[in-house]
Amino acid sequence: MRASEGDRLIVHGRHVGEAARRAEILEVHGHDGEPPYLVRWDDGHESTFYPSSDSTIEHQPAAWAKR
Repeated sequence: MRASEGDRLIVHGRHVGEAARRAEILEVHGHDGEPPYLVRWDDGHESTFYPSSDSTIEHQPAAWAKR
């Protein structure tokens, strides 16, 4: 899994009816976009996170591409 700062991390629920958790990737601490990531969850708390198989990344356009 590879990510960049500003990408969104989604941890899908493991049980029927369980909501997904979402976070913004603030820092990438691994080599070449690999985990661990410093993330800010939608509830505002920050943590270091190592994604598992129930996680996906939503890549955001680079800042220079938004112009």
